This record gives sequence, structure tokens and C-alpha cells, in this order.
Amino acid sequence: MRVPALSVPPEAELAGREPLLLHRPGPARVHDYFLGGKDNYAADRRLAQRVLRVLPQSAAAARDGRAFLARTVRLLAGRGIRQFVDLGCGLPTADNLHQMAARHASGTRVIYVDNDPLVMAHARALLIDDGNIAALRGDLRDPTAIIESPEWRRLIDPREPVGLVFSSVLHFLHDPYGPVAALGAVAPPGSALVVSHATADFDPGIGEAARLYGEASLVPLLPRRAADVERLFGPFTPLSPGIAPVARWRPDAPSPPSGPPLTYGGVGIRGNPLG
Repeated sequence: MRVPALSVPPEAELAGREPLLLHRPGPARVHDYFLGGKDNYAADRRLAQRVLRVLPQSAAAARDGRAFLARTVRLLAGRGIRQFVDLGCGLPTADNLHQMAARHASGTRVIYVDNDPLVMAHARALLIDDGNIAALRGDLRDPTAIIESPEWRRLIDPREPVGLVFSSVLHFLHDPYGPVAALGAVAPPGSALVVSHATADFDPGIGEAARLYGEASLVPLLPRRAADVERLFGPFTPLSPGIAPVARWRPDAPSPPSGPPLTYGGVGIRGNPLG
């Protein structure tokens, strides 16, 4: 079931504090459209529809990415991880990370991090239901500020393993390696790194989609090859099957392909990766 829209639009709450450039599409809102959500605007829908004409499987790829996230959270909860940081979390959906984790473990602590003020308005209104969840306005290009934030200090125990989740966000950064390394450096043994990342390895049409995306939103979309995605893991040892298209990463059941894959996924463990 879809999360209901806010009764008061969050942009009204933000009025006078920060300009919202709703005439330009935003990554979180375009993704929301692909997932069938309603927290998007005309500019987001126009771009999403142009991308779908180039890559008809884009909406299915977005759903595959969410299913991959649910499987990885289940896996990590089974390994005893009870604290997660969802970096570049995007708009709330019908099934968010803390809800995925709650199905498999109690007392899970989650920080949602995003740099989009509209995302934060939605997150703070719809996700913060107890003291174990926080929404942090943070820029992945400044990982130190995230680590030193009051939210991190309150919810993340440095003695316990943490799940660092980068779900379909690192392909918007020119340098994803620095932020991932900085956040991974404070993760103790047993921690996990979850990454899903756009790739052109299977469908060269993503290059045209990236061009459309960058022109309309002024946000770069930078697909990377499998070896480049694997390099993100650094000291985190990827679990089997390694870096793979998200729909093929430990699927619950085989499903017919919706088209050439657009996204790689992987999970790495710091320290002993058994299991």
C-alpha cells in the first residue's frame, strides 16, 4: 500500500527557508515516479517519460532495486546487524528500510540521510515514529559532517556492526569512492556495505538516458562498469555472487527479465564474510 501524501505539502513548510526548484526534475522524485508513487511533479514526470522511451525497463529496474534492498536487509538482520544508515534514502515509499528490518529483528536503529530538503520534509513527517529512527539532512560529499552529526552519535554505536546502504545514489557522484571509504573507515568488523549502482554494461541506451537526465536536472548520472562498482567495496569482502545485476543477486524466485539490466548490486562484509 502506498504511503499517503502529506495533508500539507512539504514545500509549503519549507517556503521562505529554502527555494525549491520544482521546475527542474529531482532524482528522488523521478525515482518515486518509476516506483509508481505520487510525490512527484510535472518536471519529474516529463523526464521520467523521456527516459522510459529510451529505456523501457527503467520502472522495472527501480522495482528490482527495491526488492534487492529488501533481500539485503533481511540477510543483514539475520547476521545480527541492528543499526543501519540509509545514505541518499530518497522519498518514503510503502516499504522503507526500518520496516524491512523490523520484519526480521526488533529494536533496529535507522538513520535516513538525504540532501534534498523535500525528501527530508517527507521523511520527518512520515518515518519518525519512535526514538530508533532519525532523518538527517546530509551531503554524501561531506561524510565527516554525517559521522559527527547528533543523529549519528545518538543512534550508531561504534562498538556494533552497522549496515551502510547506498541504494541507487552513488551514480550521481563524480567521486563516490571518497565518501564510501570515509564512512566505511568508521564501521567496525562485521559491518556491511550495500551498493546498487547504474551501469551501461548491458544496455548502451543508458548513455542517452544519462544525457537527458543531466540536461533536464543538472544532476549527473554516471553509470559505471562492474570493476568500478567492485572497487567501491574496498575492505568490505563481497558476498556471493559478488557484483551482479540486482534482479540476479540471490533472488527469492526466478522471474522473467524485463529487459537488459540497468543496475548492479552487491553486499560486502568487513572482516570475516562467512555466511
